[in-house]
Amino acid sequence: MTALKQEIAALIAHEGPMTLEHYMSLCLGHPSYGYYMTRDPFGAAGDFVTAPEISQMFGELLGVWASEAWRMAGAPSPARLVELGPGRGTLMSDVLRVARIAPPFLDAISVHLVETSSALRAIQEQTLADAPKPVSWSIDVNDTPPGPAIILANEFFDALPVRHYVKTAQGWRERLVGVDAMGELTFGLSDQVEASLNVPAREGSIIEVGAVAQRIMSEIAARLVREGGALLVIDYGYLETSLGDSLQAVAKHAYVDPLAAPGEADLTTHVDFAALARAARAAGAKVMGPVTQGHFLLQLGIERRAETLMKRATPEQQRAIIDALDRLTGAQDPRRQMGALFKVMAVTHPDMPDMPGFIV
Repeated sequence: MTALKQEIAALIAHEGPMTLEHYMSLCLGHPSYGYYMTRDPFGAAGDFVTAPEISQMFGELLGVWASEAWRMAGAPSPARLVELGPGRGTLMSDVLRVARIAPPFLDAISVHLVETSSALRAIQEQTLADAPKPVSWSIDVNDTPPGPAIILANEFFDALPVRHYVKTAQGWRERLVGVDAMGELTFGLSDQVEASLNVPAREGSIIEVGAVAQRIMSEIAARLVREGGALLVIDYGYLETSLGDSLQAVAKHAYVDPLAAPGEADLTTHVDFAALARAARAAGAKVMGPVTQGHFLLQLGIERRAETLMKRATPEQQRAIIDALDRLTGAQDPRRQMGALFKVMAVTHPDMPDMPGFIV
């Protein structure tokens, strides 16, 4: 039994079953035992691979997009370049490398990373040691300096905790984490009916509610409306709000029981892009997309970038570039290809013109 599992079991014994939202928050963010607080989970040696680790092309194109978004926002100076959940710092490193070829953009921005993990921050500091701009860190996007902002959120919203509700004969009841007779963590249901949920569904249906994600989106959208700028969200998820349980736990590139070893596996859910869009629009922001990642990257010119890289690559490097292009934009095999499973959405000040990558 992991140390965090013991702590959660003791907490449940003292206070009663906890919400899935609380459980996920502890598993991922516990200051001593949380998954992201204790390790580098990225890459082949970790538990999963993200797009910036697959190819430099991904971050380079986002750098071009960020520069263009800044220009279309009126080229404000100063402006903030912010990344939420920056992983190893690979994406920001690629973005800033591209920014060198746009001196007015580079001169105007200050760089801010929103990171709660001291372990990952240490890695980010190493990755960005030679960055062309100083980098500052905060644990909340609201702690970044005010002003117009270009905000990047790649695989950020999927790691935010959600609540589950199950349709019963009496109505929707919240799914809770408790302890069974053998001392193991188990799922159960609240005795209370959630009166505010009136979604029609069959008994046994599950609905995920990402209240944390929607709150963060509302706050960011309100900032963009007030101060200007744009947010780019890239994540795996659904175009429309739907019923179903998408909670998954991953360790060593394989799916595992989400209750088996708290703190030792990554917990994520598919992002409800429709709910995020509703939250952004309710705050007065403009929303573009979502479109598929394949559509977005192809419109930004990833094929041309691949061709350029291949001209000075060895045969082995050329094969790696072709494979990376296929993984980032392909749609036939969602277990390996990200092109259809991952979606891209932009949220901007209401006066911003339509952004690159979202022409349908």
